[in-house]
Amino acid sequence: MVDHPLSVHNLSSVTCANALRELLDEGVTLTSESDSQSTPGETEILVAGRPSREGVEACSNLRMLIVPFAGVPEATRELMLDFPHVAVHNLHHNAAAAAELAIALFLAAAKRLIPADRALRTGDWSIRYADTGDLLIEGKTALVLGLGAVGLRIARACRGFGMKVLAIRRHPKLDQQTNVDIEVHGTDSLHAVLPAADALFIALPLTPATRGLLGARELALLPARSVLVNIARGPIVDEEALFDALSAGRIGAGLDAWYNYPRTADRRASTFPSAFPFHMLDNAVLSPHRGGAFNQPEMERLRIEHLARLLNAAARGEAVPNRVDVDAGY
Repeated sequence: MVDHPLSVHNLSSVTCANALRELLDEGVTLTSESDSQSTPGETEILVAGRPSREGVEACSNLRMLIVPFAGVPEATRELMLDFPHVAVHNLHHNAAAAAELAIALFLAAAKRLIPADRALRTGDWSIRYADTGDLLIEGKTALVLGLGAVGLRIARACRGFGMKVLAIRRHPKLDQQTNVDIEVHGTDSLHAVLPAADALFIALPLTPATRGLLGARELALLPARSVLVNIARGPIVDEEALFDALSAGRIGAGLDAWYNYPRTADRRASTFPSAFPFHMLDNAVLSPHRGGAFNQPEMERLRIEHLARLLNAAARGEAVPNRVDVDAGY
């Protein structure tokens, strides 16, 4: 039952909008910028990842912004600080996909699968008889930075491998419903726990507080043969410091988040992800930011389903999940 009619604006894709309408309660009105009947002044919820100031101001009855993907762009966060009466929410529909890729990158880097595959394709078996620095996972310690929807899934997977799991979280107290054995620390404990991290998973949003969180000093604290996995945002780790640490061969990495992205479609086949030649390193597994799997039909279906849950909850007067602390950025 819908408590009152609810106007939702700014679904640009006709296909997505039609699929979403099928999942919404009666009384929820969905419009887009191309809709001639659209009246922004009646809009209560705006669905947009990067809204303009003019667009937000035009929605005089706006009470909620839903960012239709994980995270909140910095420009959006800064904009919404000027509209404190508008609640900001996002979606966690791709959490499973991101966590799965994190584990895949970890295993590939820990077991040196890419160099082994490349060698055997030429008939070269020598890697089998060499000390390649493979990491035995069972009994080792994983450190998860960020214990949200993605981080919790990573933690559960690591526990399944027989690893001890540590985590860094802004609020160290863990909800009892998480039902996973994790030793949680506050953000001020980062330097104290890094030396224990045989595997370091970065599952944090990019905010002013997390930009450059891991630099040369932090990377030097990691144990030899540890593996760093970043499926969050590249600039959380200092670009040059990470390249230097990998070049020295002390650690390995699985990287899905980068520093340089194609700016146009015609550059997608000719853009290196960094100013540094990570592609020359055998101890790094490279992935072109696929954790969100945004272009897969199954993921788009999940996005629509998760968005419908938020909109229906708002229409029914229920608590809407995934509220973002705009000051913190997540």
